[in-house]
Amino acid sequence: MTKILVAEDDQDIRELIVLTLQFGGFNVTPVEDGSLAVEKAKAESFDLILMDVRMPRMTGYEACRRLKEMDTTQNIPIIFLSAKGQEQEIQTGIDAGAADYILKPFAPDTLINTINKVLSKSKAG
Repeated sequence: MTKILVAEDDQDIRELIVLTLQFGGFNVTPVEDGSLAVEKAKAESFDLILMDVRMPRMTGYEACRRLKEMDTTQNIPIIFLSAKGQEQEIQTGIDAGAADYILKPFAPDTLINTINKVLSKSKAG
């Protein structure tokens, strides 16, 4: 079963994502911020990380950069979630090493489809 780490500081959104992904057949581990995401990714193996951009303690961008610097986590695809859809924000995420970017609010099927697309690309590559 595909393991996904979800880093989202808003509890309601985090729970919605977890339920959506579990319903989609994924094994999901939720955390509240970027700092916890980095720690969890170092301790466990994940197939994909879904991360909010704006979080306390450590932003999604910073967490992504840290994960991409470590040998054990650098190849895990990361998808950013953000309410900010400006081109500059998206480019910052891609520059940090993200595989894709999903804008909030999003439909559950958009989330699942984007995850499946990124996973199939990472397995092919």
